Amino acid sequence: MKPNLLYTFFILILFHTGFAQNIRGKIIDSKTGESIPYANIRVNESENLVSNGEGYFTLSESNSQEETMLVVSYLGFVNQQLTVGELKKLDFTIKLIAGIYELDNVAVSNLKPNPYEIMANVKANLSRNYTTGEKGSKEMFFFRKSNYFNPSIIDVEINESTGFSKQALLKVNNDLQSFSTKLISKPPVSFTDVLCNYYSVKTKKAEKFVFTSKLDVLKATILKNEGESTSLDDLEKTAKNLMLQHLDTTKYYRFKSGLVGSRDTISLRKDFNTKPGKDKEVKNQLTATKINLNSFMYENNFLKNKRFDFIQKPELYDYTYEGTTYTSQNEFAYVLTFKPRKRKAMYVGKLYISETDYAVLRADYVLDDGEKLSNFNMKFLLGIKVSENVSKGTIIYKKRAEDDNYYMQYAATESGNYFYLNRPLKLIELAKGEKDVLALDFKIEANMRNKTEFLNISRSETTAAAIAKVKEEDFKYINIKSYNPKIWKDYNAIEPLQEMKQFKAIN
Repeated sequence: MKPNLLYTFFILILFHTGFAQNIRGKIIDSKTGESIPYANIRVNESENLVSNGEGYFTLSESNSQEETMLVVSYLGFVNQQLTVGELKKLDFTIKLIAGIYELDNVAVSNLKPNPYEIMANVKANLSRNYTTGEKGSKEMFFFRKSNYFNPSIIDVEINESTGFSKQALLKVNNDLQSFSTKLISKPPVSFTDVLCNYYSVKTKKAEKFVFTSKLDVLKATILKNEGESTSLDDLEKTAKNLMLQHLDTTKYYRFKSGLVGSRDTISLRKDFNTKPGKDKEVKNQLTATKINLNSFMYENNFLKNKRFDFIQKPELYDYTYEGTTYTSQNEFAYVLTFKPRKRKAMYVGKLYISETDYAVLRADYVLDDGEKLSNFNMKFLLGIKVSENVSKGTIIYKKRAEDDNYYMQYAATESGNYFYLNRPLKLIELAKGEKDVLALDFKIEANMRNKTEFLNISRSETTAAAIAKVKEEDFKYINIKSYNPKIWKDYNAIEPLQEMKQFKAIN
């Protein structure tokens, strides 16, 4: 190949590569320069993206052309429309201008709206605004789950095991101590990303509505450590292997913890506790994912989940009217902050409420200082303490075009638990004469956190007949060692936070 031809070929490759790269932008407040999380980015009037918790978003390769149109909106700010070409000229930074207006400036009366009257109207319209419609829909979802397990204490010691000598037990206990030390120094973290098409319809049969959903996973990845010292899965396997070493899987046992004994029979046999005559449901990855997805959408429905008592039971909270703002549809929205009034109330936060139909467009909530969703503390008497001490989120709803009801467009939620367990445990074989015995002491103290991000990228109408033809197929996660944006170059997805970008799997 001639040098000039080789040079031209090389330049063309670079040229093509330059235009094939994903576009990464950032959204900030034009006045303060602070990043704006959870802003909506409408792409070519067909798909929705959202800026992450640090204000960043990424466009797929197919949406990175110069002429691609973007409309950026955020409650309290003026909408901004621009092309990708204009975004490049702005150094990939979009500065939104605040557009907050006091209702006093636009209403005839100088009296500020009563926040309790607003909330009474919100409650009265919950069923109308958040009930699932009967029309079928096809939606593209992207959701990310981040799981964290942070142990501060893991002490496990086997005191007695039938058939094991003292020397053998010493080795096992040393191995357990080594495993626990590594687990504490490198706590398990995992990130799973899923992009899918979700089909759903509500049909009436025998005077009852039946909800049907189907899932088509387009791509799914998992980023986690595979080594025994950093994986929750490996921790579970280690515990199971430990039990198998010291117990006979063909025998039956009862357990005793301290002065508390159980008459229940336990066994490690695979067929134990299975009911004859009933087929055991086989749950594949697709089924598990669909169950989790349906549960997440149910749990974050303002109408159905009792956690949203600051919406469902306004009598429990104090509300303050903060003003009004324009929505992305150029309509007014009331802005209310809330805090507990009565003992049962636990959350503080902010609500954005449509002036037109009193739908909650956005809710930001977090547990008030010192509050816990649940708490069981018998640390000194039984050596057990468990509490659900983290619950917070941002949830954004958007109106459906076909029936004026609302669907969840974006959600970022976080939950967390603390647990402490310090008890002896003994398993004793159910037999006459000489019995197998396994006795151990264990002390565990840890925090667990789970984060979930959900984005409805696009939605369109479809029919029950079309949904019936959709074939569901199981899938497997793609295991990755570190986050690589090229994995999602053909799709729109939520830009990951720095903690995920910096995470690298350890073999």
